[in-house]
Amino acid sequence: MLTHRNLYANIMQQSEFFNGAFDPGRERVLSIIPFFHVYGMTVCINLSVFMANEMIILPRFEIEEVLNTIKNEQPTLFPGVPTMYIALINHPESEKYAIDAIKLCNSGSAPMPVELMKQFEKKTGATILEGYGLSEASPTTHSNPAFATRKPGTVGIPYPSTDSKIVDIASGLDEVPVGEIGELIIKGPQVMKGYWNLPEETANTIRDGWLYTGDIASVDEDGYVSILDRKKDMIIASGFNVYPREIEEVIYEHPFVKEAVVIGVPDSYRGETVKAVIVLKEDKHLTLEEMKEYCKNHLATYKVPRVIEFRNELPKTNVGKILRRAIREEESSIRQV
Repeated sequence: MLTHRNLYANIMQQSEFFNGAFDPGRERVLSIIPFFHVYGMTVCINLSVFMANEMIILPRFEIEEVLNTIKNEQPTLFPGVPTMYIALINHPESEKYAIDAIKLCNSGSAPMPVELMKQFEKKTGATILEGYGLSEASPTTHSNPAFATRKPGTVGIPYPSTDSKIVDIASGLDEVPVGEIGELIIKGPQVMKGYWNLPEETANTIRDGWLYTGDIASVDEDGYVSILDRKKDMIIASGFNVYPREIEEVIYEHPFVKEAVVIGVPDSYRGETVKAVIVLKEDKHLTLEEMKEYCKNHLATYKVPRVIEFRNELPKTNVGKILRRAIREEESSIRQV
């Protein structure tokens, strides 16, 4: 349940945080994120209305339509998700559509692999400011700033009037030292009232005013937060904690890889083992042995995927976020059969 105050507070936080980076009344916002999604509602609609910016609205992400719209309408701001940036990077003629008109991009909803960020910025000249949020926080709580150092691979620093800290995973009570891993918790005016008709779930998620995100993270000495993974997505292989995003970052660095997702699958000996599902770029070819060898050269032995599957596409939400859960459920149903 997000109140009007929650939503208004998040707009005020964003407008203050990006004060100086945006030119109110003059920006042109490419709005493709579905408006029924809190990311689209807040970043595309509410912030645009508040700042009197023009919205260029498309009903869905179709690469040719998007490129033609960029060429004809010359948007300056582009809130997107990583899969959208991947599609633009991999289009062979994207530079012909004047995509360098975009000066600033916001990436959210899913982690943005650093290698993809570099490729997109090199191709467009735009700057991607990766942020973090969740529906329970209206949604944004952190972002890389335009006014200070940007740290690729992190989700930046907290918004104004937002407190965050990293606490131990076991009890959720003790704050961990800088650089150590724990659960990210948040407090601020954008945090939800609660879950509709779910008082027990609300009490478990909001404790003493702190929103327990369920995300595993760390914070550096400058206050920049790095998200490792969802707590429920962590893989425990032979007693080692393995974070899928860390492996995905390495896989994305391979020049032939377009998309990738990593999950844990049951293993009678190791408890769980690592599986990677990969989509290759068009006209690129890799064998399973070549991919495994690449991973062995870049990852600790216990992190190397024991199972690799190549696919033509990955399941995604309406927003374009890769559905890790769907991959996991597919694997579970196969094993049950």
